[in-house]
Amino acid sequence: MDKLISAHPAVAWLVFAAAIVTALGVLWRSVGRPVLRTAKKASNFIDDVVGEPARPGVPARPGLMDRVQAVEKRLTAIEHELHPNSGTSLRDQVDAIRDAVAGDTPG
Repeated sequence: MDKLISAHPAVAWLVFAAAIVTALGVLWRSVGRPVLRTAKKASNFIDDVVGEPARPGVPARPGLMDRVQAVEKRLTAIEHELHPNSGTSLRDQVDAIRDAVAGDTPG
């Protein structure tokens, strides 16, 4: 092998290049791919938190805080219906039905 390498320096460069390519391939498989996967997951998480604007053919996706705010508004509306007020809440209607049914039962 030494005679071949010393006789043809181009062979030595080809062996060296093959060793470098092999080392880079091993490095990519062991480090590059996992780093790329983790970066993609982090990017998806950030997109979920921040949201995404609308693109052609794709509607906008609200961010996490916008979605939490929408849930809080809905929860406030539901809580409003569960407490008695001037007679328009669900609680007032249930109480009225209970009173009407209780008045119909002999007792």
